[in-house]
Amino acid sequence: MHLRLLLPTEVLVDEDVEKVIAEADNGFFCLLPRHIDFVAALVPGILYYTTGDGHERLVAVDEGSLVKCGDEVLVSVLNATAGTNLDALQATVAESFCILDDEERRSRSALARLEAGTMRRFLEIEKQVHG
Repeated sequence: MHLRLLLPTEVLVDEDVEKVIAEADNGFFCLLPRHIDFVAALVPGILYYTTGDGHERLVAVDEGSLVKCGDEVLVSVLNATAGTNLDALQATVAESFCILDDEERRSRSALARLEAGTMRRFLEIEKQVHG
């Protein structure tokens, strides 16, 4: 699979991976190369991925969306920090990403649901066209 993690101003991750583990509202999930296409609204947390050479990488991510289509995995978030120390990254999530006022949280949640719904519809249309 190929993982791209996008921020508003940069591409933080752009590499081939064997596995991606992330968190949505209903808990953690794992994506492997042969899994079906998938769309999820991400919550602030730690995204784990295993590179093609077997190294595990960690990224603290803010709310956003994840789309797996074929062997492409696209993650789009407002904020993210890559690192190797799990404790430091969890502190970053707790301090930076989870401290949102209620209005901003509701707005961002609605936007994430809208993005996920839009991507789902695009995938459905593509399946109908190529079907």
